Amino acid sequence: MIHHVALEVEAGDVASEASFWDALRFRAVPVPEALGDSYTWFEREGSQIHLIEVADPMVPSVGHVAVVAEDLEATIHRLRDRGFEVERGRELWGEPRAKATSPGGHTVELMAAAPPAGQS
Repeated sequence: MIHHVALEVEAGDVASEASFWDALRFRAVPVPEALGDSYTWFEREGSQIHLIEVADPMVPSVGHVAVVAEDLEATIHRLRDRGFEVERGRELWGEPRAKATSPGGHTVELMAAAPPAGQS
């Protein structure tokens, strides 16, 4: 099990990132005080997204986070209603997919369902 993914963002993107991850049903969780003020964490069903504020964030050109949406159509609508662009992708394993870009520039794949066990 992967517990969390850490993404670098500029400090000015944290509020809009919070709206983005909230639309994906991730909720803010406390960050240990020992880490300081440069971190913001979100969690859904035991998986976390850690935002790390840096002056010059690195954003992979192809690498991405994939999230199984509770309801893909409702998730796409929530993102679009908040002003985020969503592009529908091709179906894999008989399930629809889409991609969105977070305010910090990170690609997030939205999946209606995870692939069957043993498939990638």
